[in-house]
Formats: sequence, C-alpha cells, structure tokens
Amino acid sequence: MPKKIIMTGDDIKRTLARIAHEIIERNKVIENLILVGIHTRGVPLANRLAANIEDFSGVKIPVGTLDISLYRDDLPSLELQPTVKSTDIPVSVDGKSIVLVDDVLYTGRSIRAAMDALTDLGRPHLIQLAVLIDRGHREIPIRADYVGKNMPSSRHEDIQVKLQESDGTDEVAITSMPAAKEG
Repeated sequence: MPKKIIMTGDDIKRTLARIAHEIIERNKVIENLILVGIHTRGVPLANRLAANIEDFSGVKIPVGTLDISLYRDDLPSLELQPTVKSTDIPVSVDGKSIVLVDDVLYTGRSIRAAMDALTDLGRPHLIQLAVLIDRGHREIPIRADYVGKNMPSSRHEDIQVKLQESDGTDEVAITSMPAAKEG
C-alpha cells in the first residue's frame, strides 16, 4: 500500500479547533486546566490547542511537556538506550485538571506511561486525554476523551503524523509497514 493521506493540514487545523471547543465545554473552570504534550508530536499539538483555547475563551492555559522514555514498559527490551527529553510543566499539577495530548493512540501503553510520569509530579484532580488519531488495537483499557479522527487500521499499517514544527509539513498518512525479514 502506498502512502495514503488521511488528514491534510487544513483537516488538522479544523480538528484541533473542534477539540479545543470540546475541552472548553467539558471543563467549566478552564483556569484550573493544564495541557501536557507527550514528546514528541504531542508537544506542538498541545501548544496549538492552547492557542485555540485562548482565541476562543480569552484564557491562557499553561502548557507543559512530558517525557515518558523511562516509564515505558518495553524499556528492558529496547536495543538502544532511550533518548531522554525534558519534562517541563510550568505549574504544580496538584489539584489541577490535566489534558494529556498525544498524536496517535494505539495500544494505550504510552498513555499509561504518561500517567505514571505525571503522577510522579503530583496528584492531579483529573486526567483527560486528547489525541489526533485513535487507531484502535488497545492492549490496556484506556480511551481518549477527545479524538480528532478514529482511524481503524491493521497492525501491519503505520500511521504517520507529520507536523510543521518537527517535520516541516502538516499531514497524517497511513502506510503499510515493511514486511519483516525472515532469518
């Protein structure tokens, strides 16, 4: 299967505007809200959502970044050492409503790691999840509160999110993963 574009830059922009409105509607006291982007592509998505929320409500929401590298449950099986990025949440998470932001929700393991990392920083009142793409195939009972697009996919397909901030373009594509080489 060649690369198939499932979201264009305009689609991503409209989707993030919709999710921002949903976050405002669900969180009556948005002054108590913190958006936390999971490295790598969750960070620019969180920043874009915060800008939309500020445009729509007039309230500036703090945005943090979260590195989950050392919380992954597959860490012992990785051949390479993980690249540790920074975790930077500008305010205390204690008693706050947190919206974790990531690009793709797949097995749920990354989100579980993110919740572990977040609770090591304090005790939030509430944790919600916003994702650009939900592709299914959960291995852990986790669901997103805000979903840009549900994209059922095969385990042999790959969802590639590209964002201007890290990749120079905005698009989401689905491709076939290369077949594994046999011994």
